[in-house]
Amino acid sequence: MSSIWTLDDVLIIEDSEHVFSTDGDEEAETLTIKNFFFSDSGRYECKLIDGNSSFQQDFTERLSPSETPTIQIVPLQSTIFCEVGQRVPLRCVVQDTYQVEFTNTNNPERSSEIEREIILTQEICDNGELIVSCQVVGFPQFTRNATFIMIQVDDFICVADPDFGNGFLNDIGRASCEINEAGEKTATCRESGEWEDREDTCILQRIFDLLVQSAFQNNRTLPPFLQELRNTTVDLSQEVAESPNNIEAIVRILDNVANLVTDSSIDINPDSMENILFTTDVLTRNEARDSWEILNIQAVIEVFGTRTVIPKNESTSSLLLFALEGLTSRLINDSITIETPLILLNKTTFNNSFNGDFNSSVEIDIEGSNGATILTVITFESLDNVLPPRDENNSTGQVINGRVALVQSDNPVDNITFTFDIVNDNLGNPQCVFWNFSLFEGLGGWDGEGCFLVVREDEMVTCRCDHLTSFSILMSPNVPNSRVLDFITYIGVSISMASLVVCLIIEAFIWKKVRKSTTSHLRHVSIVNIALSLLIANIWFIIGASISEGEKRNPQACTAATFFIHFFYLALFFWMLASALLLFYRSVSVFGGGLSKNTMLAIGFCLGYGAPLLIAVITIAVTAPNNAYIRENVICWLNWDQSRALLAFVIPALLIVFINIIILIVVIVKILHSRGMTSATQQDEKYVLVVIIRSLAILTPFFGITWSLGVGILIDPTNLGIHITFSLFNSLQGFFILVFGTLLDKKVRSEISVFRSSQTSGSGTRTTSTGNSSSSGWQIFRNFGRRGGNNQSSDVSASSYQAINT
Repeated sequence: MSSIWTLDDVLIIEDSEHVFSTDGDEEAETLTIKNFFFSDSGRYECKLIDGNSSFQQDFTERLSPSETPTIQIVPLQSTIFCEVGQRVPLRCVVQDTYQVEFTNTNNPERSSEIEREIILTQEICDNGELIVSCQVVGFPQFTRNATFIMIQVDDFICVADPDFGNGFLNDIGRASCEINEAGEKTATCRESGEWEDREDTCILQRIFDLLVQSAFQNNRTLPPFLQELRNTTVDLSQEVAESPNNIEAIVRILDNVANLVTDSSIDINPDSMENILFTTDVLTRNEARDSWEILNIQAVIEVFGTRTVIPKNESTSSLLLFALEGLTSRLINDSITIETPLILLNKTTFNNSFNGDFNSSVEIDIEGSNGATILTVITFESLDNVLPPRDENNSTGQVINGRVALVQSDNPVDNITFTFDIVNDNLGNPQCVFWNFSLFEGLGGWDGEGCFLVVREDEMVTCRCDHLTSFSILMSPNVPNSRVLDFITYIGVSISMASLVVCLIIEAFIWKKVRKSTTSHLRHVSIVNIALSLLIANIWFIIGASISEGEKRNPQACTAATFFIHFFYLALFFWMLASALLLFYRSVSVFGGGLSKNTMLAIGFCLGYGAPLLIAVITIAVTAPNNAYIRENVICWLNWDQSRALLAFVIPALLIVFINIIILIVVIVKILHSRGMTSATQQDEKYVLVVIIRSLAILTPFFGITWSLGVGILIDPTNLGIHITFSLFNSLQGFFILVFGTLLDKKVRSEISVFRSSQTSGSGTRTTSTGNSSSSGWQIFRNFGRRGGNNQSSDVSASSYQAINT
């Protein structure tokens, strides 16, 4: 349990240069002892660190353990403007069971905490440096030095910090850790006048001792060592969980032990494995999540469009899993079950096939193994705290939504099925993955190669893989899993796109008839571009969805899809704004005069496509360099969590809705005041404006409600009702454009009737069943144009429309 032992008059201590007598001969040989560890009385083997000699020695009742002393000295290092006669305070502290003293002083004070004032002399100032030593009384091997650097100018950047003192620009300061901790703290003096970039290597002294000892274990000392590791970790569980340094040190202890048992073929018995799992249990608790997030930080840089990951530190999470795999591989070949609060281990033997249910959360089926197979399964309830949800594309926007299972067998297994109970059934897009240690040059990540989703039903996901390693489920966040959503999206988008195609076909048929009146021409230009923009946006939406659903993501293609979806959705709204501005301009200009048709067309196209292009380009330019343009591993769309890039669509869209509503109110009031106009031209112009008003009065609130629901999803992403309503409104936008932008215009319906009548007259009477069916289909449009008993002929309607367009 400790690393200092007294043997009669002989001190055996780690990291010491003390001599130790090897036998009772008068002329005894001497050895230098280093990193010596006793767990109990008995026979031990002593090996030289830098040699091959060894001997065995019995130690019995003469042994007495002591706790390793740790010295804290403040300041550990300081830069001082040297003035003769100046007093510099110094403090030295050790555990209560020991005493410390400053060396090279007359009548030194001895206590567990001592203080001293150093009076600066001219000699000290001239030397430029002063080193003061504090040592443990009776154990001079334990000494720590305080270093004072003397300077002759007083132009410090950082001044009087309680830990690091004074410093010049870019000086690196050093400070002691707390009592019972090994290591030190460092910081750098910056232009701000503060000690920044603070780091520390402080770990609990008991854990540090175990880390040192872990490199010198053997098959006899290993079991009690693992027991002590468990006791220390459990006793100090809070301190361990809250310190990334302590967690990393314990992981390295487990890694050292794993290397020992695999290299030396040492078997792990059930008791030792239980100690290992209880130690791991502490490391994976929820209290340790923040520490693991710090340990899992990595830097990502963009190099000519290619992602390169540069780990900030060695992947401690991968190291823990790798160590557990190594330790499990040396577990003795017996049927074993070990359970801790968060971990379950089961080792068994089966022939040909296997089916097992582990804690009612993971079910494993294996078929077609060759002969007797030894299978070891460890299920972790909270390993998601340790392993980041990072996949082969370095996406971290995922959630580990089930227990992680570590599976090993002594025979090859190429067909294994996992059924996981999911934790959050509101998450969608399940992926079957394993932890690939080789990703990102050893950083590690989840990889789907060789695994695929079989089925998701109820609250379970079934995966099949052709290899064994650590498995779990990755699910994209913020997307409720609902077949209703899929049904609405597929059916609604199909209806919308078909409606938009019909709308464009109708506009093509009547185009020559609507070009003679400036207002009518500009209205139909807006409708065509609104329909075309939404149609292209929907096509890119489908492309983006197909890219997102593939096993191998293509970030470049997804970025392109997102750009075009963003651009054309914005174009839809800006063309609606152009239509509203046309309405406003024609109404306030007393229905005539002013800008020419070509000028207004140029303004319309600049507004309809120029403004969306500018917003889309700025958005991608600002967010793409930081890899925050798109939502990764979700459907291709603007990022929200990292960069709020989605606001580049939501804000312009809702702002245009607001502006259009204001314009509608102003124009309606204006038209109501112009009832006295009686000229045919004014009446015809007024009719076109009324058509625009009716179209915008319906479409503007419709689009506003649709994307306001999108804002609701951002606020409450798990609300299935909001998702369903948003999907319903969003998928029917094209149908609404067809109905309220085109078909509700009686002049359009009249032109359709004229076109159909001319087609019928030219082709003669249809007698086949096919012909009658076709005719009845077109009759819908003819009847649509004859509401309210309006029986005027197609020729009269066409003539009237012709008059309006003149």
